[in-house]
Amino acid sequence: MSASRRSGATDELGPDEPGEPGSDLLAALLDGMDAALCAFDADGVVTHWNREAERILGWTAAEAVGRHGFAGWAVRSADAEEVQARLMSAMHAPGRQVHEFALVTKDGGRILVRTQSAAVRGPDGKPAGVYCAFSEVHAQIDLERSIALSEALFEDAAWGVVLVDADLRPAVVNAYAARALGVGRTSALGRPLGELLAQGAEELEAALTHVLAEGAPPAPAEMWVVVRTPEGERRRCWRNGFLRLASPLAEEPVPLGVGWLFQDVTEARQDQQEAALLRFRSNQLHRAARAAAECEDPVEAATVHLDFALAGFADHALVDRLADGASARGEGDAEPVRLVRLAATPAGAPGPSLLTGAAGLPVRYPEDHPARQCVRRAGTVRAEAGGVPAERARAWALERQWPGDAVYALCAVLRSRGRTLGVLTFLRGAGRSRFERADTAYAEDVAVRIAAALDLAEAVRG
Repeated sequence: MSASRRSGATDELGPDEPGEPGSDLLAALLDGMDAALCAFDADGVVTHWNREAERILGWTAAEAVGRHGFAGWAVRSADAEEVQARLMSAMHAPGRQVHEFALVTKDGGRILVRTQSAAVRGPDGKPAGVYCAFSEVHAQIDLERSIALSEALFEDAAWGVVLVDADLRPAVVNAYAARALGVGRTSALGRPLGELLAQGAEELEAALTHVLAEGAPPAPAEMWVVVRTPEGERRRCWRNGFLRLASPLAEEPVPLGVGWLFQDVTEARQDQQEAALLRFRSNQLHRAARAAAECEDPVEAATVHLDFALAGFADHALVDRLADGASARGEGDAEPVRLVRLAATPAGAPGPSLLTGAAGLPVRYPEDHPARQCVRRAGTVRAEAGGVPAERARAWALERQWPGDAVYALCAVLRSRGRTLGVLTFLRGAGRSRFERADTAYAEDVAVRIAAALDLAEAVRG
């Protein structure tokens, strides 16, 4: 409980009689404070003492109210004069004053507190007393550290920090997160995640919903998302951590939202994926070379290289040989390009490559076909159907004598001993990505090995 003492100097600090209107309200307000509070009149006599002050020091309101200062009970006698002087100096100082004192508890122990004191003025504007709010130093330091941590996270953190409310909308966004989302810190507030992310919003919202219901996951989670930015859409990988936020003031935990922390690890993951892909392809080339070395027929060795290269790389593969045993020296040959299908993967069910073209009939490639361009240039050619409907993409593939599900093509020239022997074509369907620079280098490595096998076959037959 709180208590007040009848004195002319206490009129501005609270009602004097418990029965007066507003006295119960004042007592409830004082006792409900999280900080300990006491007040002194102009003579330094204690006029108010709340429950938190009683909890920290052990002295009840009945024991504290009416005493002159802290001397002889709440501070050591040697410190009493200095403590009283510093507290009462707030009556004649502007604003609040902050001090740290060692106070004495009722059981004789000592406790370090941090105080904030300020003057209480009467109706005439003159100082009528001092109020003093205090708390244990370690509790105050913990609070200040929490506030400082929050400020640092939202200003200087090297990762994204977003407070998401119970409706799964951003309530606070730090600078890193705003840059990662491609928006301003204020423009992201209150917007659905689906407006900020072109892809990945459903997965992220599902994770946030789980955290609200079940609590934080035991480990970070990585998600690939597509972010809308003024420069266009960007695919990014985020490493995410989630914390459920509950109100410390509620008797039962009430979810206030989710603290979402994330870091962009796109480059690291892409490097890992590229390294893993490079290891896999190197192993495939090694295994293909070992298997091809056991083939008596060099043409069979060429198909072995083709089968090993196809795994995880493309959906279809074709090997076309220049017709009539002809060969081109390089770009600029005036001879028309006539290609005969030598080997191809099955168009239906998966299986090993099949040797074809025994009749020696040229493939009906259009004049501007990528395979013919590859022979003329003696270099790699990439082609794709583009963003067209499925029917048009199918017509595009069939027109080029390719399987109907082909959308992306990569033609690598087959060269050995300075001669062009034919073309190696890899085809991908709509479920795969387009051929990139790393894919081109791999296809050229495979083409060199196949060309060497075909050149050896020609030499053996000769």
